[in-house]
Amino acid sequence: MNRQVLMADIEKMLGWVPSWIIGLGLIVGATLLALSAYRVAVWLLNRTFGVRFPLMHVFVERTAGPVRMALCLAAVALVLPLAPLDDSIRTPLTRLFVVAFIALIGWISIRIVDMSAARYLQNFRDVTENFIARKHVTQVRVFKRVTDTIIIIITVSTALMTFDSVKQYGVSLFASAGAAGIIVGLAARPLLSNLIAGVQIAITQPIRIEDAVIIENEWGWVEDIASTYVVIRLWDWRRMVVPLSYFIEKPFQNWTRDTASLIGVIALHVDYRADVTRIRRWLEEAVKGSRLWDGAVVNLQVIDADSRTIELRALVSARNAPQSWDLRCEMREKLIAFIRDEMPEALPRERAILIPSGGDDNEFLRPAVAPEEEMRAHAHN
Repeated sequence: MNRQVLMADIEKMLGWVPSWIIGLGLIVGATLLALSAYRVAVWLLNRTFGVRFPLMHVFVERTAGPVRMALCLAAVALVLPLAPLDDSIRTPLTRLFVVAFIALIGWISIRIVDMSAARYLQNFRDVTENFIARKHVTQVRVFKRVTDTIIIIITVSTALMTFDSVKQYGVSLFASAGAAGIIVGLAARPLLSNLIAGVQIAITQPIRIEDAVIIENEWGWVEDIASTYVVIRLWDWRRMVVPLSYFIEKPFQNWTRDTASLIGVIALHVDYRADVTRIRRWLEEAVKGSRLWDGAVVNLQVIDADSRTIELRALVSARNAPQSWDLRCEMREKLIAFIRDEMPEALPRERAILIPSGGDDNEFLRPAVAPEEEMRAHAHN
């Protein structure tokens, strides 16, 4: 009875306005009122609890979108039965309301997953050297994105199923075994394979966040693992985007799979007159004075020899890939400077015997005589 009296009063006051305008005006007014109420509530919460509970402000910011939408839908649900609308307008609005409600549930679900993941990852902030932190960060990020993708697919599918035409088309499409089903299956195969690869990577973890990897002859770090791709931050700040399935199907190098420590290799070619023992002692002292050395490995060996030079290989270890690269460059530079300044006879050089045509070979093969001695010999004679 109260509803009928209210509707009669509204028609009496606004009898000259079309009924559909009144109905839409009520819906818009209720929506604006709900948004205003939200702003007032947020202001009161920040004023009352913002100082004592800093997390309250973060929670309000992260839930702002779903809460606004929920209040608007609640206001529309209260006003829609009272709005003087024809069935031709009320039916589409009702269907739109149902779709918006389904979208709200999906949005809330995604926001709950994101907030739960963020709250869990607060315990693992330093992922550079902490292997346990990198393991958990990788698992949580991959599972979060896979879960978000599944929620979005379910939400969109549920919303589309509210329309009879789309529902019938979807049922017939999935029930049929014709060409359309084959085309859809082939189109969805990359997405599904990457989603499955993401789950495999989260469980087996061939790569983790901030792992140093070599892929397609490029060296870099795993910056981000999305639901269908991986972002590699290359050494020169470029970004390489690789499908997730790549790390399941193809080989690649992971320099930090079990430990971040690496052994760097320095190769040098020196003359046969080089004092290898002296160079080895100097290298050990130089490495001990470097802040990049981790104190594990330092060695120098002769690994090859040819007709001109011998090849030395120095091994030095560091805590991680960037420090290993810097240590190799530092030791290579210092070794070159040491050989140049302290052991010039060890520098590589060319040797040749010149024999002119028609001459006596023995003349040019005899030991060399200093110019002063040759002059004294001529004077004596």
